[in-house]
Amino acid sequence: MHRRRRTALVLTAAIAAAAPLLTACGSEAHPGAAAVVGGQRITVAQLESRVQEVRRAQRAAVPDETQYQQVVSSTSSLTRDTLHNMVLDRVLHRAARDKGVTVTRAEIQRMRAGLERQAGGGKGLETAWLQKYGIAPARLDDNLRLQLEAQKLAAELGTDTSQPAFWKALSKASTELHVDLNPRYGSWDVQKSSRVDAKTPWVREATAVAGGQPVTM
Repeated sequence: MHRRRRTALVLTAAIAAAAPLLTACGSEAHPGAAAVVGGQRITVAQLESRVQEVRRAQRAAVPDETQYQQVVSSTSSLTRDTLHNMVLDRVLHRAARDKGVTVTRAEIQRMRAGLERQAGGGKGLETAWLQKYGIAPARLDDNLRLQLEAQKLAAELGTDTSQPAFWKALSKASTELHVDLNPRYGSWDVQKSSRVDAKTPWVREATAVAGGQPVTM
């Protein structure tokens, strides 16, 4: 999954890297935090737990060791992509709340049922989301809520998710929430409501093993 790809379906356009980096946080200010959003920490442990969920799902879907290692290699930015989605989820939820947009459980179930018909069943949908977007099966409904919030927010604004008016609302929410990323994972571009990779030479890819599964750092 490309490291600048926005979340599934409605957030798929690639994000340009040329915008200024408007916020960043240091590990000294927020020890143990991967990000701070609205004063609430997303801890490194929480982030790594999410990444392990995806890796376990990938391992279950691809039992062959060689093929699994190829999957790991092709999703080497999984940790940063996952953090991006975790932050964007909170930003989008704030933007939706500001406009009085809510999503019900019934709406999520209807959306999932429709997508399952297109994917040939629940398993097919889970596999597609895992392969294309790095979403573990246990997080599928959470991601569908994100999609619905985005669609309903865009409709409330009289636009769609590809238009500047939609991203302006997310930019406003990012500003209100004072998004802070640990520079280990890049910076948060308020204007684009997106993570931008750090340029520092000491930031590099590594592989750690947690719970018997490799985790990208």
